[in-house]
Amino acid sequence: MVIAFWAMTAALAAPAHAQQRDDPPQGPALNADSEADSPDPQSMFPHFKDTRFWLSGQANFIFQTHPPFDAKYSGKNSLNPNYEKATSRVLTLYTGLRLNNSTEILVDIEEAGGTALSTGLGLAGDTDLDIVRNPLLSKAPYLARGMIHKIFALSKDKVESERTPLSLFDELPRRRLEVRFGKFTLPDFVDLNSVGSDTHFQFSNWSVDNNGAWDYAADTRGYTVGVMADYEDRNWGFRFVEGLMPKVANGIDLVWRPWQVHAENFEFELRHGLIPKKPGVVRILAYTNYANMGIYRDQIIQAEQNHIAPDITRHPWHITRKYGFGVNLEQNLTRNLTAFARWGWDNGKTESFAYTEIDLTVAEGVKVNGAKWHRKQDRGGIAYVSNGIKKDHQNYLAAGGFGFLLGDGKLNYGRENILEAFYTAHVWRGIYIAPGVQHINNPGYNRDRGPVVVPSFRAHVEF
Repeated sequence: MVIAFWAMTAALAAPAHAQQRDDPPQGPALNADSEADSPDPQSMFPHFKDTRFWLSGQANFIFQTHPPFDAKYSGKNSLNPNYEKATSRVLTLYTGLRLNNSTEILVDIEEAGGTALSTGLGLAGDTDLDIVRNPLLSKAPYLARGMIHKIFALSKDKVESERTPLSLFDELPRRRLEVRFGKFTLPDFVDLNSVGSDTHFQFSNWSVDNNGAWDYAADTRGYTVGVMADYEDRNWGFRFVEGLMPKVANGIDLVWRPWQVHAENFEFELRHGLIPKKPGVVRILAYTNYANMGIYRDQIIQAEQNHIAPDITRHPWHITRKYGFGVNLEQNLTRNLTAFARWGWDNGKTESFAYTEIDLTVAEGVKVNGAKWHRKQDRGGIAYVSNGIKKDHQNYLAAGGFGFLLGDGKLNYGRENILEAFYTAHVWRGIYIAPGVQHINNPGYNRDRGPVVVPSFRAHVEF
C-alpha cells in the first residue's frame, strides 16, 4: 500500500512549492447520531481495523485562477492584478502504533509542491490554505507530525471513539486527561469546526478554515513543537497547548529557548447547542505569544524621524508580547444542515508573526450534507468572512511598510470581505472533486484594488 501511495502521488506531482498545513480527516464534531456531518470519507484502499496500527494517505490538489482586476497601484507584496493561475498539492502518509490501551505513537510524512497565486502575497485571507509563502523551502518530503499520545483515565466508564490518524483508540474513558508531546500543528486540536476546518473536503480560505486573528505558533509550513494537555468530561473539555515560536515572521526555524520565546493557547469547549434540542458546540479561545516581534507604532516613529519607509524587522532582538481571543460556534440546524460562526480579536500593536495579517475577524457559514439528495459522501457550503486590522497596523502599511504577507506601497483602508462557496462530489471510492469560487472585496485591506474573483477546482484522493 505504501508503494502504491507514493507511486501515484509521484506520478501526479508538479514542481515543488510548500503548503501551509495539512488537515487530517475530521470525525463528527457534534454527536454520533447526527447526520449534519458527512460520514467518514471513503478511501481507495481499506484501512486497518481492530489492530494496533494505522496506515493511510491522502493527496490534495487545488487549482485556482483569477482574471485581471482593477488596481490603481501595486507593491512588492500585492496580489498580481493580471491574470494568474496556480496549482498547489499536499501529499501525506499517516502512520501510527498503539503501544497499549493508553499510549500511542503517531508519525506523519508530507510532501508539498505546486505554486500559489502571487506566491501567497497580497491577501490577509488567502484563497488556498494548502500553500506556504516561501517557495525556496526544500522540495523533499518532511516530518509533519511526530508525537506521543498518552491517556490518563479519570473514570471507569468508557465511550466509543472513532479511529483517526490522530487517535487510534476505539474507546476512551469518559472522563480523562490526554497529553501529547512532539511535533504537530495547533489547528489539529484547537479551534476545530466540522464546517470550517478542512481544505480536503470543504472551504480553502485561510480565514474561513481558521480564526484569522489567531496568530498560532508555527513555522512556515504551519507546524510547531510543543506539549498539549486536554481534559475531557461528558459535555465539556479544556485544553492547554505550549508551543515554540519561529525566529522571524513566517520563518522555518523555531527558537529552542522556551523560557524566552514561547506561546500559550487555552480553549474551553462546551458541547451544548444554542438551539434547544439541537446539538451544537461553543468554543472559547485565548492565546499569548512571546517572540522577537516588532511594534508597529515604534517603527512608524523611527521611520518618520529618518525620513524612510517603516520596516517592522528593523529593530534589535527583543521579546515582545502578542495576545488575542476567539469564539467558535457550531450548530446543527436540521439533520443535514450545520451552521458555524467565528469571531477573533488580537491586540494589533505587535507584528503579525506566524499565521496571517488579521487583527479582527468575523466569519459565518453553513454546510449541507448530500444525503438530502441521496449522495451521503457529497457536501456543499457557503461562508462569508470580514477581516480587519488595527489602526497602528493600518498606518504602518499606509506609510509604505511591508508585512510578511501585505504591502501595496500605500493604503486606502477598507475591510477585506470574502465570500466562498464550494461543492464536493464523491466520484468513486476515495476520489472526490470540488468546484468552488471566492469573491474578495478590498484585497489586502485596500479600497484602491479589486474586487477579485477566484474560481477553483479541487481533486482529492483518500488512500
